[in-house]
Amino acid sequence: MGMLDFIKEAGEKLFGGSAAQAAPAAAPADAPAADADAANRAAGDAIEGYIKQMNLDATGLMVQVDGSQGLVTVFGVAPDQATREKIILCCGNVHGVDKVDDKMSVNVDSTESTWHTVVKGDTLWAISQTAYGNGALYTAIFEANEPMLTNPDKIYPGQKLRIPPKA
Repeated sequence: MGMLDFIKEAGEKLFGGSAAQAAPAAAPADAPAADADAANRAAGDAIEGYIKQMNLDATGLMVQVDGSQGLVTVFGVAPDQATREKIILCCGNVHGVDKVDDKMSVNVDSTESTWHTVVKGDTLWAISQTAYGNGALYTAIFEANEPMLTNPDKIYPGQKLRIPPKA
């Protein structure tokens, strides 16, 4: 998959606590590099915790954050393509993340999903109508984004969604 773009100002606010705040893009010149490294490690740990909270797993899962670039790099071997894509969404749909560099692989290859970035006024029905030609298939998009989505009516502008191939 490579590099995927996300909306930096949208997403889960995982970095609310000072311990998990990624290093800012404009750190003071006299700030020690060790402080930035510790902040980025804490942010990576916060994202890994979020992935685990969503009951997603990959062998050798590792998340690295470069807060100055808004970049998350994710490594590991997912059991399948859907899990890989959900882990990437967990990394990218986080406030402060601009890009995800996907360095993951999968045990079982399958067709990759397409992606949709939610804009104001979008509904899963409308996205499904565009993607599949049938709005009633919105449940496929909802299910493809579970457990991050808990309600089909709760999507937000800037959120990136998986659009699985039409069955």
